[in-house]
Amino acid sequence: METSGQGRSALKHQAIMEAATAVFMEKGYAGTSMDDIARLAAVSKQTVYKHFSDKEKLFAAIVLATTDRLDTTIDLLADIPTDAANLEENLTRLAREFLASLTHPQVIQLRRLIIANADVFPDLGTEWYQRGFERGLATLAATFQRLADEGLLHIDDTLLAANHFSGLLLWIPVNQAMFTGRAQHTDADLDRYAAAGTRAFLAAYR
Repeated sequence: METSGQGRSALKHQAIMEAATAVFMEKGYAGTSMDDIARLAAVSKQTVYKHFSDKEKLFAAIVLATTDRLDTTIDLLADIPTDAANLEENLTRLAREFLASLTHPQVIQLRRLIIANADVFPDLGTEWYQRGFERGLATLAATFQRLADEGLLHIDDTLLAANHFSGLLLWIPVNQAMFTGRAQHTDADLDRYAAAGTRAFLAAYR
């Protein structure tokens, strides 16, 4: 079946987004040109400009598109069973999946890219944080409030508790990756961070 004009445009748009993501992450914002993106996307530079009027708008589009990929993780944060007997097991499983999502190589690369350009695009960095990580923290805080209402946790400030939980999990692997430029952890390390972080959190809040 022949692809419609609208379908071809959508395919080109996706190809440009994927190429831009790869080039920005490899060369950084300043080192990337629209020619680089057009070449990798196998389209003309004119086509790139037809979809995105300038490099800044294209950069913003790929940064903000990644927040949509966090929806599954955010849904997960809202879905902890209120089961007293298995609270540690359930939280540990959540912690492990949360770690896997936020230490994914592309997420780490994007985080470094956003931080590197925070002075140039502060509004973009703020929007990415609000739509991604901050939304996740708010969801986690609401979940902790639900667990507290059921008597499973004792929390005065659920948002602060959500930050404590995230910090216990992410401090080691994310800082290592941010400073060294690549992930230093193994799957076994993430298992250990999830289990130890959950135990420390419950020691404070159960």
